[in-house]
Amino acid sequence: MASAPNIDTSAPHPARVYDYWLGGKDNFEADRQAAEAAMEIFPYTVQSARACRRYLARVVRFLAAEAGVRQFLDLGTGLPSADNVHEVAQAAAPDSRIVYVDNDPIVLVHARALLTSSPEGETHYVDADLRDTKQVLAQAREMLDFSQPVAVMLLAVLHFVTDEQDPAGIIRSVMEPLAPGSYLALGHHTADIFPELEEFAKYLSRLNPEYAATLRTRDQVAALFGDLEMVPPGLVQLSQWRPDSAYDEDLPAALWGGVARKA
Repeated sequence: MASAPNIDTSAPHPARVYDYWLGGKDNFEADRQAAEAAMEIFPYTVQSARACRRYLARVVRFLAAEAGVRQFLDLGTGLPSADNVHEVAQAAAPDSRIVYVDNDPIVLVHARALLTSSPEGETHYVDADLRDTKQVLAQAREMLDFSQPVAVMLLAVLHFVTDEQDPAGIIRSVMEPLAPGSYLALGHHTADIFPELEEFAKYLSRLNPEYAATLRTRDQVAALFGDLEMVPPGLVQLSQWRPDSAYDEDLPAALWGGVARKA
């Protein structure tokens, strides 16, 4: 059995801060203080985080129930919360197979403990950095059939990838070996909708320079899809992507969201 990672609870950690915003319990005092300070800068922080989580559920439900996808590759998983990818996918299609990818030991410990599959499907966890696409694909290929469609999920994580690290190139590398009929789902933080997110991002970056945020405009996010075919309604404020209710539609999300298909 692998030993537990040495976790520093005295400094805020992005995954635990996000967990606090979602109402989770996997956080410590330093995380809560950072989360509350960020909320002072951007008052819609909690609503935006919850909008992203609800968007994830709608996207996965669409992919599994309407698009017929049975394989999911979730890059930058984050701490488990309500409506995880495998829960939503396997509720619609119990034989769905999900591979979660993260390089954060805190996330992986929780994932292995909490993310369990349906009897008919499979759930796996890969310890890898999404920027190392060669490693990600090599390990994912052991668990997923790349001759059949795969849905790639990149939600609220690409702002950790700098322009120099080439997020568009990362996406191309991941999508290239996948079968036609595969999908890409994005959710990306932006200051287009709420300009105060610029100061919010600067604050979080000061807390931990390793997680400095690169906010992108709608045009920059649209360019990440390359030549993939956008699914209606296209690239929108993610609370506007096929909302299930007036509550979903009214959530003040500070992210662009969209889903596209590989022809």
